[in-house]
Amino acid sequence: MEAQQAQGLLETQPLHETDEETVTDTDFTSMISEEEREELKIELAKLEDEISTLRQVLAAKEKHLAEIKQKLGINLMNELKQNFSKSWHDMQTTSAYKKTHETLSHAGQKATAAISNVGTAISKKFGDMRNSPTFKSFEEKVETTVTSLKTQVGGTSHSGGSFEEVLSSTAHASARGSITGTPLPENEEELPC
Repeated sequence: MEAQQAQGLLETQPLHETDEETVTDTDFTSMISEEEREELKIELAKLEDEISTLRQVLAAKEKHLAEIKQKLGINLMNELKQNFSKSWHDMQTTSAYKKTHETLSHAGQKATAAISNVGTAISKKFGDMRNSPTFKSFEEKVETTVTSLKTQVGGTSHSGGSFEEVLSSTAHASARGSITGTPLPENEEELPC
């Protein structure tokens, strides 16, 4: 029965705006005596006075703090740097950071090893490709074309000349042509066969 009475005293529905207005509109002054009212007014005045005093003290202390910081050369940027440094240091000392750092370091080492292995594999593939019959055939065709061009330009035929040699001989032929006044052929029809 006590449970039913206690449950009846407690409301299960939340207060609505109308209920809140009723509470604020209720006149509690009729419930207290004149003597209590005077004591409460005195206490209220004291509290307001104390709050005002505390605000003034706080303002004075903040002003004094700003003056000291100015004398020490501490500005907002320095404070931010100090706060950041302290926070960074605090974070680095946490076990979560240490574990994460260790894990990422280990992963970085594995990634470096993997990249190194890929580089080695690519180098080996290029080496294998260069030794393949297809590449050899391509290399021979290029060499034959270079030799043919050298012969047509007027140089002597050097079998197996490198690209640098071809450039050099072409430059010599060009220089020789300009010294002797003989113009170099402009198109294929002018080339001697």
